[in-house]
Amino acid sequence: MNTASLTRQQTSPPFLEFENVTVFTEGKRILDAISMTIQTGENVAILGPNGSGKSSLIKTITREYHPAFQKDGYTCRIWGRDRWNIFDLRSRLGIVSSDLQQAFAQEMSGREVILSGFFSSVGLFNRIVTPAMEERTEEIAAFLDVSHLLDRSMTGISTGEARRLLIGRALVHDPEVLILDEPTNSLDLHALHTFRGTLRKVARSGTGIVLVTHTLSDIIPEISRVIMIRNGRVYGAGPKATVLTDQQIGELFSVPVKIREEGGYYYVTGY
Repeated sequence: MNTASLTRQQTSPPFLEFENVTVFTEGKRILDAISMTIQTGENVAILGPNGSGKSSLIKTITREYHPAFQKDGYTCRIWGRDRWNIFDLRSRLGIVSSDLQQAFAQEMSGREVILSGFFSSVGLFNRIVTPAMEERTEEIAAFLDVSHLLDRSMTGISTGEARRLLIGRALVHDPEVLILDEPTNSLDLHALHTFRGTLRKVARSGTGIVLVTHTLSDIIPEISRVIMIRNGRVYGAGPKATVLTDQQIGELFSVPVKIREEGGYYYVTGY
């Protein structure tokens, strides 16, 4: 962990403080009285079935969705603040999602992908790239072991390689938190192995990881706590070893399972 990251964790308020947060879209309740706290620098997995509200939670964090008024009140703070300029907030967050990857599935070099993070854009149309940006791009590419992809087109590389470039894009501003939404969808075994290594490297560098997934094996050893979501509500939370059990995961996904731990990873069998 670098010194700047350690100082930031020691002095920052919690990254996330949600209490009694309810969100509606098109008249449908998608988050129901959500309460949770995530500390700055903490590595957390948000685990739940498809349709449980995980992606809606991310959109509430990034202020794409807004809590509904509650007569009992609610708390929706990011780094101790209730209100944010959306561009200031997103400059402190790194986001990687399948939707973002689809937006970048075009004739664009890996270099352009990472550089576009400086502008929160898709591509570099009419953007002025500075030498400092170029240097930072090279540094990130070397850190993530993707320098060989900088001059490759996004249409000519694998899904896993593209996902790693998008992590590079998310890291250009040295974000305090990296949020990943179902990051291993469509990855084969080799790509999954490489991606896990990349994510572990980011976590060890001091960037907080919020991993949103329905797959237990996505949860890297550096993640210490798991928050379970089901039907738009927090179903349970706690240290990884106490949450990832046969009973709790079986109830979360409504299927009998057997959980085994191997090398800091957890795997599901028996269903």
